[in-house]
Amino acid sequence: MAVVMQAASRDALAAADARLDDYVDKAKPKDLERLGDELFAVMRLVHDEPTLRRHLADPSVPQTARRALVDSVLKDKVNKQTLDFVAELVSARWSRPVDLVEALEVLARRATLGVAEKDGSLDDVEDELFRFGRILAGNPELRALLADPAAEPDDRVRLLTELLADKVSPVTLRLLTNTAQTPRGRHLDVASEELAELAALRRDRYVAHVTAPVALTSEQENRLVELLTRLYGRPISLQIELEPELLGGLVVRVGGELMDGSVLSRLAAARRRLPS
Repeated sequence: MAVVMQAASRDALAAADARLDDYVDKAKPKDLERLGDELFAVMRLVHDEPTLRRHLADPSVPQTARRALVDSVLKDKVNKQTLDFVAELVSARWSRPVDLVEALEVLARRATLGVAEKDGSLDDVEDELFRFGRILAGNPELRALLADPAAEPDDRVRLLTELLADKVSPVTLRLLTNTAQTPRGRHLDVASEELAELAALRRDRYVAHVTAPVALTSEQENRLVELLTRLYGRPISLQIELEPELLGGLVVRVGGELMDGSVLSRLAAARRRLPS
């Protein structure tokens, strides 16, 4: 189960997530694959070394000292992009040291899903993760084997690879094997469903949910797609819902961002400005 973060950690993760989104939109699949793999490796290191974790997340330690520690531990072991991401993470304020581990894993997963975003396989990855979670939920023996704390991490990864090789996409396999290697107290069926939900959220970045009072013409749809693609720097598709009550204009939601240009919203705004 994902860690529930307090305010400072949520803000730090949100800022890191925004930086990652900017990078994903511009990066090549191979660069994202490497970033994901290296962030997973850093997450395992910070998870397994409590003293290092405490120092990196201690707000009483100056930022310069935390960044210097990251540089001394990771320099020549990861590429510059990964080093920069980790340095920015440890410069932020974290409510608890465990939140830094959670953030590293979240960013590693999202960078890895970025590969599927680039090659158009995100729908398949989401479906594979969900179906594998359901398979594990119905197979207690297999679930127990993949969650056995007494087993070596490499043995869990080997079993999972033998089960799924050639049956799922490389992105799905990479996400699941990294989770099996460092389960952090989670059963893989639960983690699979978490990953499927994360894939769905990533897919939503590429969909504009449009509410309109009347059906758009093909020309209007094409212009809107072109405008949103330029605005967000990534290909955008439309999901259009009709709502005559809007009177005119459009309401557009992309991910968590809302653009309300409807006549109804403008009338409501005008009423709020009228003297009572």
